[in-house]
Amino acid sequence: MPARMRGLMAMAAVATATIMTTTAASAEKKYDPGASDTEIKIGNIMPYSGPASSYGVIGKTEAAYFDKVNAEGGINGRKIKFITYDDAYSPPKAIEQARKLVEGDEVLLIFQPLGTPSNSAIQKYMNAKKVPQLFVATGATKWGDPKNFPWTMGWQPNYQSEGRIYAKYVLDHFPSGKIAVFWQNDDAGRDQVKGLREGLGDKANMIVADKSYEVSDPSIDSQIVALHDSGADIFFS
Repeated sequence: MPARMRGLMAMAAVATATIMTTTAASAEKKYDPGASDTEIKIGNIMPYSGPASSYGVIGKTEAAYFDKVNAEGGINGRKIKFITYDDAYSPPKAIEQARKLVEGDEVLLIFQPLGTPSNSAIQKYMNAKKVPQLFVATGATKWGDPKNFPWTMGWQPNYQSEGRIYAKYVLDHFPSGKIAVFWQNDDAGRDQVKGLREGLGDKANMIVADKSYEVSDPSIDSQIVALHDSGADIFFS
């Protein structure tokens, strides 16, 4: 066979192989990282240790539920791989765990990470990476900001609404009451106190004392003593 003919046949074989490979690749389904025909990887961050460790039972309950879903066949044949890490209710640790989930485990999304401080710490990172920060377990109003943070979605009723509900109850049942307010010094606490004041309206002077605390405070004795001595007969925390 002439050399020129052999060369043309070799080129044709390469072209055919390339077309077949391209066609096969284009026929494959395309998914974001963390999803496939058989599996969906979901990340989670919980305070299994630290000052808010009592909330860790939420993460364990979610893991148990996903086990149940998997035992029943998964979601459209896909099994859930639920990867949950401890951040000890520490914002720096939350950032570390979010990076691990997104860049190491390559999860499809982070589902219901708990705590206003932790979610605040990872919000910009999650949106920059365009990985959903889905159904965050905190009622701060900041999670309802799709214009600036489209990849973050809140879930539970916000704390301002909660504060207004408490205010209505106080006005209905204790209109002459004196209120002592004890609040967590972060977006969660500030939102709730704001809702309480808004709900009281022109009766906001019913609040005769308020003290804040840090989650990391080793003791709250001094704040409680001051609130106790304020003459209040309603305690709002």
